[in-house]
Amino acid sequence: MQTNFTKEQLRDPRIAEADRILRRCVHCGFCTATCSTYVVVGDERDSPRGRIYLMKDMFEKGRDASPEVQHHVDRCLSCLSCMTTCPGGVDYMHLVDLARAHIEETGHRPFKDRAMRSLLAWTVPYPDRFVRAVKLAPLGKPLVPLMRRIGLEELAAMIELAPRTLPPKASFAGAGAAATKMERKARVIMLAGCAQQVLRPEINDATIRLLARRGVDVVVAAGAGCCGALEHHMGREHDALKHVKANVDAWSKEIDKGPIDAVVINASGCGTTVKDYGHMLKRDPDYAARAARISELTLDVSEFLTKYDLGAPVRWSSLRVAYHSACSLQHGQRVTDDPKALLRKAGFSVVDIAEGHICCGSAGTYNILQPELARTLRDRKVAHIRNAKPDVVAAGNIGCITQLATGMDIPIAHTVELLDWAYGGPVPRGLEALEKFVSDVPKPRRTAEDYIGT
Repeated sequence: MQTNFTKEQLRDPRIAEADRILRRCVHCGFCTATCSTYVVVGDERDSPRGRIYLMKDMFEKGRDASPEVQHHVDRCLSCLSCMTTCPGGVDYMHLVDLARAHIEETGHRPFKDRAMRSLLAWTVPYPDRFVRAVKLAPLGKPLVPLMRRIGLEELAAMIELAPRTLPPKASFAGAGAAATKMERKARVIMLAGCAQQVLRPEINDATIRLLARRGVDVVVAAGAGCCGALEHHMGREHDALKHVKANVDAWSKEIDKGPIDAVVINASGCGTTVKDYGHMLKRDPDYAARAARISELTLDVSEFLTKYDLGAPVRWSSLRVAYHSACSLQHGQRVTDDPKALLRKAGFSVVDIAEGHICCGSAGTYNILQPELARTLRDRKVAHIRNAKPDVVAAGNIGCITQLATGMDIPIAHTVELLDWAYGGPVPRGLEALEKFVSDVPKPRRTAEDYIGT
């Protein structure tokens, strides 16, 4: 793509980066076939190629964000399916991040939009505040029809997504270290997250148990919190970087205490962002090197587990598992086969879901800020899941789990919860009715040592 930035414009690091990305686009349109919003809406401006033209025009002409650009960029899920498809290697992820920051700085949103975005940024990244918001949500449920009639669609969506009751607190809550009782093979840092701690704290418990059984010490660092993704994808760059720097500081202290083999992430939306810390802080001399090191160490929990022999499962199951590959995992991190391979080794029968590259509509806060499109994508995904006829759905991202659970009666759990169950952990919440289909593997009365002399 030919660009027309002036030399003065290119002195701005943001514009220079946008120029570099734009020049790789060859207008081929392959991205339109795999773009979740274009597949649903059919508007070229709601495709990656269309958005690229809008962003290019905005940046080249040095304009404040227009309502049109804002509307179509807001409708982008950042599912990054276009990057998997693109033959030219266009870095759409960072281009749309630049556009969102520009929109936040120069655009003019209606009061309702600004208030909703501020509410989300003030509550979701902070577990204590988020807990209080979730507890209040049931009070608003009778008012949901009225909210929709008066145009408060986003608030209605947020209330509908909230669980009826909060789950029990995590067994391993707060900062600290969970030491393995086995011979120690590795030491890792785990991101406890923000929304996940509130909505499904069992995911962190299952991760710690699963790792500890294989000789891995798990550290949850004091001072670490939200990964920054939520505010980053709303264009609130300054607020997002505060979270990023807090995590870099907290994890760097743990790295200084002793060798760390990995930073393990069990929410793939967070993983995509943490793996990008090096890029986000590359121009900050106080953080660039440390952030790059953390990005290099970061692995999705399925990537990390694949490097270790989990051994034979202690429970056998005939359950049919439909694996939902979160966009942030398959497109953002390019992790596709590890979770399915782990589930198969654990004894589950794994089936793929049709249109697996299309987003479920969660995408961070997208299902709140763009509820109509999100529901359409959710229902499309649920229809494909039902066609697979699974007993249970597995996913690697709390956002997807929450989104899909609101649209189907098929139980859904995190991949690590199913693995933990197979290797000796408790039945995941919501899967109690399936417990009768899982059996303990009989233990042999004699072992190899009984037959082999020294």
